[in-house]
Amino acid sequence: MRKFGLIGYPLGHSFSAKYFSEKFRRASMEDCIYSNFEIPSIAHLPEILKDPELRGLNVTIPYKESVIAYLQEKDPVVQETGACNCIRIDQGKLTGYNTDVKGFEESLDEKLTAGDKRALILGTGGSSKAVAWVLHKKGIDFLFVSRKKSGAPNQITYEDLGQEIMKTHELIINSTPLGMAPKTGVCPPIPYEYIGAGHYLFDLVYNPAKTLFLEKGAAAGARIKNGADMLAIQAEASWAIWNAGSAE
Repeated sequence: MRKFGLIGYPLGHSFSAKYFSEKFRRASMEDCIYSNFEIPSIAHLPEILKDPELRGLNVTIPYKESVIAYLQEKDPVVQETGACNCIRIDQGKLTGYNTDVKGFEESLDEKLTAGDKRALILGTGGSSKAVAWVLHKKGIDFLFVSRKKSGAPNQITYEDLGQEIMKTHELIINSTPLGMAPKTGVCPPIPYEYIGAGHYLFDLVYNPAKTLFLEKGAAAGARIKNGADMLAIQAEASWAIWNAGSAE
C-alpha cells in the first residue's frame, strides 16, 4: 500500500482527501490511500512519519513554514520562499517542495491583464510567500498587508489602506483564511468602497466558491477568482512529484 496525506489544523475544510480519493477510484489505484492528519502541533509530525508506507504529504495552514525544520532537502522555491506545501518521502528522506507557486501562477493568469502592475497581498503566512514569489517573477510590485506593524519596507497594515493605495494596486490577493467555511460571514478588512472595475480580486479560499471578499468585488464590477483551480493544479503537481521515477 502506498499512503499519502495532508497535515494541517483544522482540516474540516480540506479538499485534498476527497480529490485524491476520487482520483484513485477513477484510476482503479487500489494500492493508494490518502488521509487527513489533523494535528494540533507540528511536533506530532514524527508520529505520522513512523508509517513505512507513507510516500508523500501535502501541508496546509498553519504548518507551511514550521514543517521546514523536518526536511532533509528543499527545492529552490522552498529555499527562497521559506514555505513548503508538498513533501516527498523516499526511504525515510523528506524533500520539500512548493507546488502552490505553480497552482497560483497558472490560475492567476486566466484573468490577469497588462494593467495589473501593482498588488496587495492580504496576510503574511505561508501561502503569501508563494504568492509573493509569483508576483516577483512576473514583475508585479506588491505590498503585504497585515494586522500588525512589522517595520518591513514592503509591509503595511489594514489601517494604512486608503483611496490612493487601493486605486493604484489593481490586484488584491487574499492569502488569509478569512471567509472560509464555516465562518463565511467575514472578510479581510479593506476599504471595499474603493474597489472598481479595474480591480482583480483573487481569493486563495475555495470553500465557499464565492467568499464575502469576492462578493464585494463582484458587486463593484471587479474581476474575481477563487482558489479552486489553484488547488487542483497544485494537487496534480504534488502527484507528479510523489511519482517521479515510478510507473504511476
